[in-house]
Amino acid sequence: MNESTPNRVALSRRRLLGAGFMMWLAAPTARGDDLPRTAGPYVPTPNVIVERMLEFAKVGPDDFVVDLGSGDGRMVRTAAKVYGASGFGVDINPALVEKSNAQAREEGIAERAVFYQQDVFKADIHKATVITLYVLPAMMLGLRPKFLTELRPGTRIVSHDYHFREWQPDSRWSFDVPEKREAVGFSSAHIYLWIVPAHVAGRWRIEIVGHKLPAPVAVELRQTFQQVRGTALVGTRSTELTNVKLRGDAFEFTLDATTGADSELHTYRGKVAGTAMEGDVAWGSGALARRYKWKAIRVRAPREPLAQ
Repeated sequence: MNESTPNRVALSRRRLLGAGFMMWLAAPTARGDDLPRTAGPYVPTPNVIVERMLEFAKVGPDDFVVDLGSGDGRMVRTAAKVYGASGFGVDINPALVEKSNAQAREEGIAERAVFYQQDVFKADIHKATVITLYVLPAMMLGLRPKFLTELRPGTRIVSHDYHFREWQPDSRWSFDVPEKREAVGFSSAHIYLWIVPAHVAGRWRIEIVGHKLPAPVAVELRQTFQQVRGTALVGTRSTELTNVKLRGDAFEFTLDATTGADSELHTYRGKVAGTAMEGDVAWGSGALARRYKWKAIRVRAPREPLAQ
């Protein structure tokens, strides 16, 4: 494949080394349509890193793994053989795609590990429960909006060496891989894990199922990726939410429901489904806590979409 290839190339770190890498490292944020269309030599990811990426993402038989810039297919093939998962890989190089599919057939996993020659930006990733990738910084930032808009909340994204800049990982793991030094000049490896967050920003009206609240309760949520802050409006009183946590579609927070002389903390836990939430709430703590079901609907969308 030469530099005149008309398709945008999946510029994986497996393929760009030396001076090209340094230019990319300094490149500004780019969208998919702006990314260069050249590729360098193919360098496979060491098997130990493949295994640790899949381990870090806790891949299992119920998962559908999508590898963007799949090279010789070892990520998806390992997910199928070792962890019982299904999935597909995408690469722009037809020879690597052909090799990957042939290897999957030889290993008897062709029904669960399939490979396509395709632009990564055009890949249909909505079925993925796990995304794996090893791509350079500008490509990471180019893919970020695609992930936040097309993936379901709770999808795990695991990346080798590079991250999404302002979108901080939920977890990270660093270790040494001696065989990596020969290919790229250093042996350290870094794995980053993100859990795609639900979109919760906006104003939500809360109801307690089967129980009338003494005063109307609404929460105003402000979101930057998986980081959420919020304010509760209890009647005419405003109070900041505490212990706010968002992981995929799982959401929880605590509000001070003080009314008059009565002070009480309410801890809400639930699931987000589009413009609705529902779950369990504990009024008070310990054995004396009163427990109810709650639900909420979004009554006002955020002024700005989730940061991408």
